[in-house]
Amino acid sequence: MEQQPPTKPVGYWLNRTDAALTRYLDGMLAADGLTRLGWQVLNAIADDPEATDAAVLAVLAANGEATGLAGTVESLVTGGWAARPAPGRLALTDEGRARFARVAVRAGAFRKRVTAGVPDEEYRIAVAVLERIAHNAEAAADAAGYAGVRR
Repeated sequence: MEQQPPTKPVGYWLNRTDAALTRYLDGMLAADGLTRLGWQVLNAIADDPEATDAAVLAVLAANGEATGLAGTVESLVTGGWAARPAPGRLALTDEGRARFARVAVRAGAFRKRVTAGVPDEEYRIAVAVLERIAHNAEAAADAAGYAGVRR
């Protein structure tokens, strides 16, 4: 029986995938004055009609440090993508919604490109497995009492 070469561990592929996604999205979004993190913040605001700074930071805690996320939120407000209809609240502006829709077309095309050849069921399985691994790793770190930022 022929022996298969060793497979890289999941962390290797997670890091490599994340870096490749960030590199492409940062490049694709630069013309719009956005980064991948900015795009993620816009999605969080668009998904929640009652969006607050705290909710956006909680949803995206795994995507960046709180200060970086807060800075990204402020840059989206300053850039006209989002507004503060009330203290601590966030909403897309009319211009932001229109710009968001235009960028969403390119983002959707990119998602199709990077998931080419991956059937929907395999994608769902991969996400479910990664979710379990993340929960297991977080629980292990919590049980061991390891301090640090919990993303």
